[in-house]
Amino acid sequence: MAEQFDYVVIGAGSAGCILANRLSADPGVTVALVEAGGRDRKLEIKLPAAFPKLFHTPFDWDLYTAPQKELDARELYWPRGKTWGGSSSLNAQMWVRGAQADYDAWGDGWSYAEVLPYFRRAEHRVGSNTDSIYGTDGPLYIEELRSPNPLRSVFFEACAEAGFRRLPELNAAGIDGYGPTPVTQHRGRRWSTADGYLRPALKRPNLTVLSDAHARRILLSDGRATGLEYSDPKGGIQRLTARREILLAAGAVHSPHLLQVSGIGDPDVLKVAGIETLVDSPEVGANLQDHLSAVVIMHCPEPITLVAAERPAELVKFLTTRRGMLTSNVGEAVTFARSDPSLTVPDLEFIFAPVPFMDHGQTDPPGHGLTIGAILLQPESRGAITAVSADPLAAPHIEPNYLSDPRDLAILVNGVEQCQALFGSAAMAPHVSAPMRPGPGETDMTAYVRAHAETLYHPSGTCRMGADADSVVDLELRVRGVEGLRVVDASVMPRIIRGHTHAPTVMIAEKAADLIRAAR
Repeated sequence: MAEQFDYVVIGAGSAGCILANRLSADPGVTVALVEAGGRDRKLEIKLPAAFPKLFHTPFDWDLYTAPQKELDARELYWPRGKTWGGSSSLNAQMWVRGAQADYDAWGDGWSYAEVLPYFRRAEHRVGSNTDSIYGTDGPLYIEELRSPNPLRSVFFEACAEAGFRRLPELNAAGIDGYGPTPVTQHRGRRWSTADGYLRPALKRPNLTVLSDAHARRILLSDGRATGLEYSDPKGGIQRLTARREILLAAGAVHSPHLLQVSGIGDPDVLKVAGIETLVDSPEVGANLQDHLSAVVIMHCPEPITLVAAERPAELVKFLTTRRGMLTSNVGEAVTFARSDPSLTVPDLEFIFAPVPFMDHGQTDPPGHGLTIGAILLQPESRGAITAVSADPLAAPHIEPNYLSDPRDLAILVNGVEQCQALFGSAAMAPHVSAPMRPGPGETDMTAYVRAHAETLYHPSGTCRMGADADSVVDLELRVRGVEGLRVVDASVMPRIIRGHTHAPTVMIAEKAADLIRAAR
């Protein structure tokens, strides 16, 4: 017999941990949290600078895109968290909300003024806090880096020289400028949503956490989502029943895929995959957006970059003092910029890393170096996530369609050129020598972007919310055509934000908890 709960939450990632905490705070309801991965028991999860060591491990879904036509037919690697905390246990810990204009375009109830209280509810800002901007007593610690690299201040000098303004606070409504990156850390160690939300709730008798439990399909009956079928750690098939709601928080790849294998989606897509259509919803999996990045890397003649972070002395320093290079989040500073001075809101982001960050950190760098990455903030290109089989354990087809809109390529090339100019500034020039990427022979920046651009790990938009009938979920995150089912994660974003997706995903989950309680 299926176990019964009031709420079944699918995915113990950035959003799922929050839902599990907020809903189980009511002792009158029961909550099941279902996670495909295991517990986050790994030292590298706690070491902020060690996140690339988690890629291609059991803590990672280890996904790849389809060959990208506009990126020299390359298949791009997409790491996604598969453990408690989800990608908040694998990311670079950058707490970057995005611009006010992003949220003001999302729809009723989602303007910047309306979502700001949910950011603040989550935040436990420590350090240079401005009370009017941040929350100070939430579950998620937001702190300053304890041991920033000394070359970060040199990067700031280069930004000032280029005419950018120093932001008094990176997460204010206006993002035009540069500043240090606030990070989800507490006393030098990563602080994921599993740390902030899930662990404090584990002692509650009304919360059940099922790890190593792979969701297979959402069960529907008479137009209502009634339960979940999942594979247990031994490979058996189990079921859970939801008396009130099922809350899908599996992320921008797996949420639309689970809807599709459950019979909710575009009938043409489902037919090809051999899946019976139960709910006609053509936009499930569509509207895929991501931030694409192209880096400029220079050799550094000073042996003070994070290349030295793997020395045993640095691990000892971290374990004894929670300081040193291993407390770096790698992306230590951020600049928001424009490809065209006439724009009212930035369309580019530059991230400074005091290390040669090559190939997702999987390639050993040829010596000390510095990286400035250019990020395309508002891509016009759109892709899709599609099920390829009725087998729920078969990976979906990931087609981002990077640079399919030619406007995206021109903006990203402009960003690379601005990064090169920053390295050539009077402030930075004494601290760099020969180029690593682009190499001396790579003078065509269009060709360089096509050959080397990579994801910034921000897929979103594949279960778009909106007030229109074509949206996958309505403005209260309820799946259209199905009762008792919501999607709560980055997939509901109508358009990707000019920032990083972790902070808004946390906000979405906090707001969703209120919507769910209000419906009850």
